[in-house]
Amino acid sequence: MRLVADENIPFVAQAFVGFGTVEAVPARQLTPDRVRDADVLLVRSVTPVNAALLDGSRVRFVGTATIGTDHLDLPYLAGRGIAVASAPGSNAESVVEWVIAALVMISSRREGVDGKRVRREPLAGKTVGVVGVGNVGGRLAPRLEALGMTVLRCDPPRAEAEGPAGFASLDEVLETSDIVTLHTPLVKDGPHPTHHLIGSDELARMRPGAWLVNASRGAVANNRALVESLRSTHTGAALLDVFEGEPVPDADLMRLATLVTPHIAGYSVDGKLNGARMLYDALSAWSGADPGYDWADAYALAPEDRRALGEATTVREAVAALYDIEADGARLRATLDLAEADRADAFARLRKTYPRRRAWTHYRDALPPDIAAALVPTNA
Repeated sequence: MRLVADENIPFVAQAFVGFGTVEAVPARQLTPDRVRDADVLLVRSVTPVNAALLDGSRVRFVGTATIGTDHLDLPYLAGRGIAVASAPGSNAESVVEWVIAALVMISSRREGVDGKRVRREPLAGKTVGVVGVGNVGGRLAPRLEALGMTVLRCDPPRAEAEGPAGFASLDEVLETSDIVTLHTPLVKDGPHPTHHLIGSDELARMRPGAWLVNASRGAVANNRALVESLRSTHTGAALLDVFEGEPVPDADLMRLATLVTPHIAGYSVDGKLNGARMLYDALSAWSGADPGYDWADAYALAPEDRRALGEATTVREAVAALYDIEADGARLRATLDLAEADRADAFARLRKTYPRRRAWTHYRDALPPDIAAALVPTNA
């Protein structure tokens, strides 16, 4: 069996060689000529998999090491009888940690005035609307509650299937939340579309000064509408990992947003490994072969993964030691002065060369128990 894979899928050459010959190449080299004689194609979200790529090929199995599948033409693949596998939930913990780090960062940076005293703006006591309560949102909501926040869970498809109890409407979330965080797939049609779910009208209905967080898909929020809302200061802050127009995000939005990162919320080492291992398991089930690769060494902490947590006495200090999210933002903002074509290359390079970031579960025992209970619950 011949496998062609995106080289950015970790351990793809070592782990998958037991299935056959593995050719790991840069994503931009996944062309029709390159995949024509492959039996298996393994990709990430940057590779559209459709008729233009696969017509005339002998590909029988397509796997994407990502949660989302909007880059796959699923009807076409089904029509060709091509098996499809994805990695739902693989990087959910990584995205949850990105959101927590982003919120802790902004709450530490922003200040409120109480009489003559200047104070930090705490997260505890705020109301946050989690829009999309699936793999990411479902994990995020209880973590935010552990940080002292009131959480509104909004998920119309789940509310329709399970009943409305425990779910808030989008209108309620927009009108009552101090923070709205988006965790939906990108859906363009059907009963619950999410393309431009947050547009001009929705932003106007949000509370003045509310924060918007998007670590789902860029087009879930209308980026130009968000620019205008930030310019008017109606939206108080935007924390963004995804954008319309990637790999060239709107420059105005990058300048106005409080935090921008290059679509790396799910890019922890562990999230990537989870995606690769889920594809490995799916290919084993499809092919009937199990080469017996041992993933333990891949997950082990390396010397460069050590973190100085001994002095952390607050959530803010612990999060700062676990994940320097502001460094991620600074690296992306540094590309703003480049020409547009160079910005696209820089965005891709930032993703390809992203520094090692490990799941917080590795460090649970090094944290004070009360901080560990909020940041790294035992079921994480």
